Amino acid sequence: MRIVFRGTVQGVGFRPAVYRTAVSLGLHGSVRNDGSRVTVDIDRDDLTEKFISELKASLPPLARIDSVETERFAVEAGSFSIAASGEDGRDGASIPTDTAICPKCLEDMRSGRRKGYAFTFCTDCGPRFTTLTAMPYDRAHTSMSAFPMCPECAKEYSDPSDRRFHHQTICCPRCGPQYRLAGADGSEIASDDPIRDFAARLDGGAIGVAESWGGMHICCTLAQLEKLRSWYRRPQKPFAIMVRDIETAERYCSPTDAEREQLLSPHRPIVLVKKKETEFSGLISPGIDTTGVFLPYTGMQHLLFDSLGADALVMTSANPPGEPMATDPEDAFRLGADCYLLHNQAIVNRADDTVLRMCGDSVFYIRKSRGAIPSFYEIPLEGGAAAVGAQENLAGAVAWKGRIYPTQYIGNGEKFGVEDYLEEAVRRQLEFTGCEPSVIAEDMHPAYANRAFAARLAEEWGAEVTDVQHHHAHAVSLMADSGIWDHLTVLALDGTGHGDDGAAWGGEVMSCTLGSYERLAHLQYLPLIGGQKAVEDIRRLRLAADLANGAETDTGFSDAELSVLSKLAGRSVRSSSFGRFLDALAYSLEVCRARTYDGEPAMKLEHLLARGHLIDGFGTETVRGEIQTAPLFLRLGKADPADEAYSAVHGVLAEMVSAASMNAEAEGEDRIGITGGVSYDVPIVKMAEELAEERGMRLIVHSRVPNGDGGISTGQAVCALARAGERRLD
Repeated sequence: MRIVFRGTVQGVGFRPAVYRTAVSLGLHGSVRNDGSRVTVDIDRDDLTEKFISELKASLPPLARIDSVETERFAVEAGSFSIAASGEDGRDGASIPTDTAICPKCLEDMRSGRRKGYAFTFCTDCGPRFTTLTAMPYDRAHTSMSAFPMCPECAKEYSDPSDRRFHHQTICCPRCGPQYRLAGADGSEIASDDPIRDFAARLDGGAIGVAESWGGMHICCTLAQLEKLRSWYRRPQKPFAIMVRDIETAERYCSPTDAEREQLLSPHRPIVLVKKKETEFSGLISPGIDTTGVFLPYTGMQHLLFDSLGADALVMTSANPPGEPMATDPEDAFRLGADCYLLHNQAIVNRADDTVLRMCGDSVFYIRKSRGAIPSFYEIPLEGGAAAVGAQENLAGAVAWKGRIYPTQYIGNGEKFGVEDYLEEAVRRQLEFTGCEPSVIAEDMHPAYANRAFAARLAEEWGAEVTDVQHHHAHAVSLMADSGIWDHLTVLALDGTGHGDDGAAWGGEVMSCTLGSYERLAHLQYLPLIGGQKAVEDIRRLRLAADLANGAETDTGFSDAELSVLSKLAGRSVRSSSFGRFLDALAYSLEVCRARTYDGEPAMKLEHLLARGHLIDGFGTETVRGEIQTAPLFLRLGKADPADEAYSAVHGVLAEMVSAASMNAEAEGEDRIGITGGVSYDVPIVKMAEELAEERGMRLIVHSRVPNGDGGISTGQAVCALARAGERRLD
């Protein structure tokens, strides 16, 4: 009998589990990797069901079986073996993610021949995707191919009773990668324990760079936060902190049960948690209520905390803002840190830390990457497509035979090296999946740099290029996330996105199918005075509202500046952005008078929204499809700022939910959705949910696909296939 298993069956100890199950039942035959699947041949047809049942009962923790196929196949009696991998069948490959070091490997690092060895892992843990060059998942297809096994590791690899039986990246201090310590100039510092000595430097006040699995981190103790902010030129933007253990996390923040579960999960994401007031809380995340916190996930990080006096470290991606994280020592040395902890195993696939926050039981992925990627979403459309995303918070995606495979987080498309990284990630995903795209999807903004890559891909594959409106892509990503394949009325709350009329959209009510949409209502158009300068200097956003109201302005501009800006307003691009509305509100309520990083005003406004209450006087109206926002600014300054913030946002959302609900009712539906970068704001989502419930509607939210621009490529790919008329799968 031949049995074919598909799912997460490579790099997760699946073949050893098959071997042990088969031997326990006295079966003869073989098991082998075949690209995207594992093929098992056994000599007893009558034991097939028992074999499958017992295998499922003893699956390794990281394995998942999606489908099982059987066919008659003659197998000669003999023994049972793990055969050499085949090269067939990349279709539907489930590539294993990097997974935090397991408790047993942590024990191995405390004693025995792997004591103190940072590259200790087994079939249940460790790096996978970040080491992988090709499928199937074998040592020869990973960066561990540069490190031949020593006799002791080879013995463990061949022993069915060993936890590292057929573990493809098995190694030890004798044969595996090693860490080294380097100084500020990049020269090696002699050390018999580089991790211990790196920890001593951090405790002594140094800013260091530590190389991990998928890239490098800038790190320092919390006592050095002011120094770090000055050195890194990051005066206000929050930093994530890595803490020694979950008990330490609870000293710095107050995780809910759901947040605690995420913190302790094998993928170890950064989780945004309500912070506690501590000596350093204001420096970690100035002006906001949450702290990004995560736990050690590599052997090196555990060993680092073993040697540290500090119980928490700032850990942030080692890169200039928006650029790809450093994976090469020479790139790291250019950062100018005090010291460096580096290893000699090549990083094949860069992967930033995943960042998420919880909204009730829903997971909002702010950055979906290490530990959460590779992954896929089932869709009811055949065919192949590639999507290149938007511009900020970039990720690409590949669609193939009923699945969407997003890439890891890429970065800001305007920054150096990001377009090359996007191309590398999309091409690798095409290779891993065997996808043959017939359509390439891109954002309709004519100035986005990744459109050139889309054109190259289309030429190479003889594929069509399709432009997808930014907020329609957001809406379709939500539909794909939620398994809604017919129609959904959506609130698209965002910072910006090129509209059909050339304006900058972002506060939209849209009636959507997978391939088309109708714009039902939107926030009042106000000029972005000076274009991008208005996004950076948020006084101009309030000025735009004042000009629309015919009111005097108190935005700090001189008379000469006001004269120029007033004339410029009439020539500037118009915006219906909810994000810009929040920026102007944050400026007006004095929670953020100057923007120093993307999203800062809205993030600092969130704590007002979280404690505000509804007061009278902030209702608004919709005029010829435009939800009026400018008049709301005339009503500020008379009550508690938190109540004014809450009530102004509530007034706008009430109009949006009303328009969406009426359309949903006309479609015979009891649901509306919310998507876009603003939908990471939990108080706003809860406000929209309450308003929807008042109208008898359920609010559909994200839980797998990122709410923001990291999910755009998923929506683009689904939209492109739907427009291409690809057949729906049963």
